[in-house]
Amino acid sequence: MNKKEVRSWMMYDWANSAFATTMMAAVLPVFYYDVAAKNIDKSLASSYWGYSQSIAVLIVAILAPVLGAIADYSNSKKMFLRFFAYMGILASILMAFVGEGGYLLASLLLILGTIGFSGSNVFYDAFLPEIAKDGEIDRISARGYAFGYIGGGILLLINLMMILHPSWFLLPNTLVATQVSFVTVGIWWFLFSIPMFKNVNEQKRIHSKLTGSYLSVGFKRVGVTFKEINQYKHLLIFLFAFWLYNDGISTIIKMATIYGRDIGINANDLIAAILITQFVGIPCAFFFGWLAKKITPKKALLLALWIYVVIVFLGYFMTTALHFYILAFMVGFVQGGAQALSRSIFGSMVPEHRHAEFYGFYGISAKFSAIFGPFLFALVGQLTGSSRLGIFSIVLFFIGGIYLLHKVNIDKGKEEAKKAMVQDGIQM
Repeated sequence: MNKKEVRSWMMYDWANSAFATTMMAAVLPVFYYDVAAKNIDKSLASSYWGYSQSIAVLIVAILAPVLGAIADYSNSKKMFLRFFAYMGILASILMAFVGEGGYLLASLLLILGTIGFSGSNVFYDAFLPEIAKDGEIDRISARGYAFGYIGGGILLLINLMMILHPSWFLLPNTLVATQVSFVTVGIWWFLFSIPMFKNVNEQKRIHSKLTGSYLSVGFKRVGVTFKEINQYKHLLIFLFAFWLYNDGISTIIKMATIYGRDIGINANDLIAAILITQFVGIPCAFFFGWLAKKITPKKALLLALWIYVVIVFLGYFMTTALHFYILAFMVGFVQGGAQALSRSIFGSMVPEHRHAEFYGFYGISAKFSAIFGPFLFALVGQLTGSSRLGIFSIVLFFIGGIYLLHKVNIDKGKEEAKKAMVQDGIQM
């Protein structure tokens, strides 16, 4: 294993997580509400943000199988990684030119940036098996995830200081500081991507002949995998549960800041609260790993999801910045744990010889499942004129997910996976 390649690979997570924190979660939602959508009804501002998120995720979900096929069948992963990274970098920098009333341009750039962010991650993930030995994949993957939390958090902290104290950075006011923060995302993403582009070498492999276009091959593989998953009853039930509650989690991540702004929370308090979520999430993800060993992974995940239900209820009644800080801490407490436990529970019920195939489907389905929550939030908010009712509607995803998760028997799911291995002639 080449340690320089591994470090360079992890630095890309450090690099592009700046987009996830500053653009998707913290600074851009406030800017969109206060500046870009200044001349329209405020409930519509929240709805348009939600629609933009749904459109972006829908495009990413449609592209994902095609990009996965390209990653598997071509020797051009680094080229495509660079292309999508530059798309996200450019969209971030151009956001600095959005002014008052420019919500359409802001929505377009958000969509392009999200495509660049998610599209590049498809090829970034595809490098992991090449740079890590089999026994090190989980550890290196987790370290990359931690690098992302830290890198995205550091730039968000810098941007918060810029916005709170623009004079410290020789900037005239908060608006300019906010616009400059978008530029810093692009610069940060570009600079810390250089080690990945320079030091990680793509392995040239001879692939089986591609029959059909990347489009047809990509969606054909998704269809085949879905048919195969039908043979695993408890894995399939878990997947449906995951689709529901993951949509709720994703919606909270994407809509919390603009919702807080809509009910009158100060912009600086919102950004600071997201920063709390970022850093609380690191140790708490490890805590839930410990808790899963004590009370079983399923019970630990159910605990996290019930806390999310409480978060939604409290969010509906939230009125002050202190409330938002408390909710930010609560989200940080459960967010990383819920995501990590979901991945590990899914993996425990997958036949060992089909991890790559099923995890690919898991990733694609996660993208599709993240479409409907922001859309429902936006639609309810637009129809009722209340973003409070929009955020409250998200509880349906968590209750549905919890109900289905109760029906999952993980031990039986593991037995189904072992039987499939025996039937396929795989020795355990």
